[in-house]
Amino acid sequence: MNSAIGIKLPEEILAIQAGIEAFVRKEVLPRHERHGDILSDPRKKYTDEGRYVPPVVELIREVRMASAAAGYFNMSAPESIGGGGMGLLAYYAAWERIFHICGGHHWLATYALSHWAFGPSPVLTQVTPRAREEILADMLAGRKSMCFGLSEPGAGSDAAMLKTRAEPDGDGWRITGRKLWTSNSPQADYCIVFAITNPEKAAKKQGGISAFLVPMNAPGFEIESIVKVFGHVGGDEGALRFERVRVEPWQLVGEMDKGFAIALLGVSLGRVYNSARSVGLSRWGLEKAVSYVQQREAFGKPISEYQGVTFPLAESATEVHAAHLMAINACMLLDSGQPAIKELSMTKAYSVQVAARALDRVMQAHGAMGLTNEMGLTDAWEVVRTINIGDGTNEILYKTIVQRLLKGDTDL
Repeated sequence: MNSAIGIKLPEEILAIQAGIEAFVRKEVLPRHERHGDILSDPRKKYTDEGRYVPPVVELIREVRMASAAAGYFNMSAPESIGGGGMGLLAYYAAWERIFHICGGHHWLATYALSHWAFGPSPVLTQVTPRAREEILADMLAGRKSMCFGLSEPGAGSDAAMLKTRAEPDGDGWRITGRKLWTSNSPQADYCIVFAITNPEKAAKKQGGISAFLVPMNAPGFEIESIVKVFGHVGGDEGALRFERVRVEPWQLVGEMDKGFAIALLGVSLGRVYNSARSVGLSRWGLEKAVSYVQQREAFGKPISEYQGVTFPLAESATEVHAAHLMAINACMLLDSGQPAIKELSMTKAYSVQVAARALDRVMQAHGAMGLTNEMGLTDAWEVVRTINIGDGTNEILYKTIVQRLLKGDTDL
């Protein structure tokens, strides 16, 4: 256990941390060493369209399957769907350890555990028996993956503004609409699609949204384009188009018109994940900076002796420590059955912001070296800058915090 953390984590979670560290050192880091040419060079990693090339997709699949075989991939998926049921504290602790070890370069680690938008999680507890047999079994084994079709061109932070419709067609439905920022969609096998099934209820924000599992190769379903950010030549996000895509009753997830609760559950899981990602990457970066400033000399002495260099690192270390404690607390509350709406919102908003500051300061401490591809610091900074928006922008999270405070939830 980290000596800076006075909260004693349960022995099974400490064992999970040690085990997942051993796993990534055995299965993730060596793959980056063996296949660094295609995993690190954008000219080789992506097709002309911007998708991962087939060998990269296969490496991702290998990591998922190896983790499933080792017992880690589904550790926090509910037992009712074949997972380990470990809870959110274990989920956070494992992800934080993964990113602390792997940093900005070894990005295959993002597939070492089942992510709520990529595979088995509480989001899929209400799939039908047929979907469990035909779809979920392969996801649990890591052979196949999914994506999470919620955000749309006009519905980002305000997900209730969905325009995608699922209109009745015999005993099933026809889905028409568009989705945007759909992570993992370029290589996913299935998409969980959120669509309006009762416009009147949806307009009143009283439900009216349902969830469906749709194969990516379904007729009328296409990836219109790969969304590219930060000037990259490829990406992992897709713009999706549905043109009267047929779905059957067995593809419905949960109850009709009650899919928005499933969407919100996914977003909450994402906030735990991104908090862990932020703290883990920050700790990785700060450790690199601490080592570097003791070695680098300027004007006859190590730059660690200049307060202008080290005090910003000290401030970020303080902030990251606080974010780490906030996340542990929020996950403990959630695992005990408390909603922790305010606390999780605080944790995600704070964690991603302090991570962006920390990695910026780490780059500054390294000087020009901090901007080089080989350091991986810019990769990590791009990740945390991105997740300052994903799964609820900071502004949306602050709005949620204020709403909770005004309703009398003032315990701090």
